[in-house]
Amino acid sequence: MKNRSGWVPPLARIPRALAPIVGMQKKHYGQILNPTRWWGRMPRLFWLVALFVGWLERKNGIISPALRALLMTRVSQQCSCAFCIDANSLRLAERVDILEKVQAVNDWRTSTLFSAEERAALAYADAVTATPPAVSEDLKSELRCHFNADQITELTALVAFQNLSARFNAALEIPSQGLCASRGQPHA
Repeated sequence: MKNRSGWVPPLARIPRALAPIVGMQKKHYGQILNPTRWWGRMPRLFWLVALFVGWLERKNGIISPALRALLMTRVSQQCSCAFCIDANSLRLAERVDILEKVQAVNDWRTSTLFSAEERAALAYADAVTATPPAVSEDLKSELRCHFNADQITELTALVAFQNLSARFNAALEIPSQGLCASRGQPHA
């Protein structure tokens, strides 16, 4: 596997320390995910990242799985991360009943498919992803109408994590794997 520029090549052999992660990826996706071939150069750091995302995606999270996937997809789009758009669009498609919603994420401001709560969260994701972050007082007020302080903190952690992941992958030009296409889902 070679990325577009070849400036930082992927690992051909994944370190043994990452065998549990690789096993989970092969079981769920049928293949090793592309970012693992770059993160694999730093197995300890990759384990920390995997634990962080695992905590954010826990079953008893205070943010719904569908909202988490929606925000991760949006941040992926904002960071132009081909792999993340693919993976997170698949996750979103698995978690929402309306396929058109997955396709409308990029146009969330004009789409009628998103609730007021989702719109506030999407606006927040866009504002936090901006460089520098630009969270207005109006947006803070709108968020407080839909989310409590713990939920806002978790939303912020989720958006910050997805920025780390998407910016890492986009900077290294880690390619999409066609996960959505292989499962019959369109990209957002």
